[in-house]
Amino acid sequence: MAVIVKYVVERNGEEKMTFTSKAEADAYDKMLDMADELFELLGKSELLEDEGKQEDLAMFLAQNKEEVLYALGAKRKPAPKKAKVAAVDKEEPEAQEDAA
Repeated sequence: MAVIVKYVVERNGEEKMTFTSKAEADAYDKMLDMADELFELLGKSELLEDEGKQEDLAMFLAQNKEEVLYALGAKRKPAPKKAKVAAVDKEEPEAQEDAA
């Protein structure tokens, strides 16, 4: 018989997601906390009267936290990795002699 450890993220008595790793469950729970805070903030704006759209936007922003932080200037984008320079093919000596 196998023993399986599961971490369940629950909100208001409702099971949201199940994970096999505590770190993943904690990260998801933190993301839901952010979405709740963003929902409150969006509600103050009066731009979105539809609570469903407000909730969807809050979740989207929470899921894309890194990009939001870049857009707000709170975090710098990592420098792009330099592509490896491909070795330049040299002409064969015979081809050089023919050209001369």
